[in-house]
Amino acid sequence: MKPDEMDWKALAAEVDAHGCALTPRILTPAQCAEISQLYGEPGLFRSTVDMERHRFGKGQYRYFRQPFPDLVHRLREAFYPHLLPIARDWAARLGRPAPWPDTLAEWLDMCHAAGQTKPTPILLRYQEGDWNALHRDLYGDLVFPLQVVIGLDRPREDYTGGEFLLVEQRPRAQSRGTVTMLEQGHGLIFTTRDRPVRSSRGWSASPVRHGVSTVRTGLRHTLGLVFHDAA
Repeated sequence: MKPDEMDWKALAAEVDAHGCALTPRILTPAQCAEISQLYGEPGLFRSTVDMERHRFGKGQYRYFRQPFPDLVHRLREAFYPHLLPIARDWAARLGRPAPWPDTLAEWLDMCHAAGQTKPTPILLRYQEGDWNALHRDLYGDLVFPLQVVIGLDRPREDYTGGEFLLVEQRPRAQSRGTVTMLEQGHGLIFTTRDRPVRSSRGWSASPVRHGVSTVRTGLRHTLGLVFHDAA
C-alpha cells in the first residue's frame, strides 16, 4: 500500500493517542531485500556510524548520500504531505511556530539555508547482541516533529528481539514505555522530539525518546526516514 492510500485520519488519531502509529505494509518482501542489500554498497552512503564507539548502543548504521536510491526518495516524498497536517496541528496546540512549508523540497531548502545540509535517510543494521540507546534525532535547530522507520526483515524468522522502544516522559508523572515489533515492510510513524498532551493548564509538551531493544538472534535491518537534514 502506498502512503497516499492509507487511512490518515486513523493514523493521525493513533499518533495523537500513543506518540506512534503502525502503517499497513508499504514495501513488498522483494523491495525490503532490495533496500537492505544496499548496506553492502558503501559508495551509496555519506557516513557510517559505529554505535558502540560513540556510546549510542551497539551496532552500525549508514546515512545515505545524495542522490538517494529511487525507492528511498519516493518514500520520503510520499510521507511528508500526510505528516504535515499532524505537525501543524501539534504546533498550534503547543503555541509554537509551524515553519514547515507545503513541500518537502521547500522545507529542505530552509534546512540548508540554516546550515543543515547533510542528508538524513538512514539504513540501520543490527546483529546478535546489538541495540540502540534511547535518543532523539534532532540534528540542528530546524526539526520536523515526526519520522518513519520501516522494517526490512522478518521478526521471529530472520531475527528475534530488536523491538522498537518509545519512552515518553509525561508531565509530573512516571515515564511511559511503548514496545512495537516491526513486521517486514510495515512502517512506524513516531514522535521525533515531543508531542502535545493534555494537562491541567491546557496542552503541554511531553518529551519522547526512542531506541531498539537487544537483538537476541539473527540480523535486523531498518530504513529510517527523517524529514529534516543535519548540520
